[in-house]
Amino acid sequence: MAKSNGVKSETTAQESALVSEADDITTEQNSSAAVEDSQDIDNILNSLKSLLSSVEKLQKVRQEVGDIKPLVSRMLDGELVGGEELEQLKTGVSGLFRLVRAYGDHQAALAKAQSARNFLDEILK
Repeated sequence: MAKSNGVKSETTAQESALVSEADDITTEQNSSAAVEDSQDIDNILNSLKSLLSSVEKLQKVRQEVGDIKPLVSRMLDGELVGGEELEQLKTGVSGLFRLVRAYGDHQAALAKAQSARNFLDEILK
């Protein structure tokens, strides 16, 4: 017959509860990390969408304003403009306000989207 050395390998109920609790905490941490990663990805993708939208708006406003720099320069030089040029100047100057606002929105979206750079480098290897 085989001899037993008298050492039992059973764990107590208290030890089992501690191991189970540690497993639960690890599972919660993994789930929490997965949710945070998912939210980070959603935030990154939303920031990219926002940047794209701001670029489209900026381009649209630039096209609407047109090339009024020569007319504004002439006006600043004291030259009088009239007729069609005056109307173009009025439209362009009012469009400058929208252009400045669109430019500011674009800069804010660009700053917010910078976190996407590392993410894209990682997934688009």
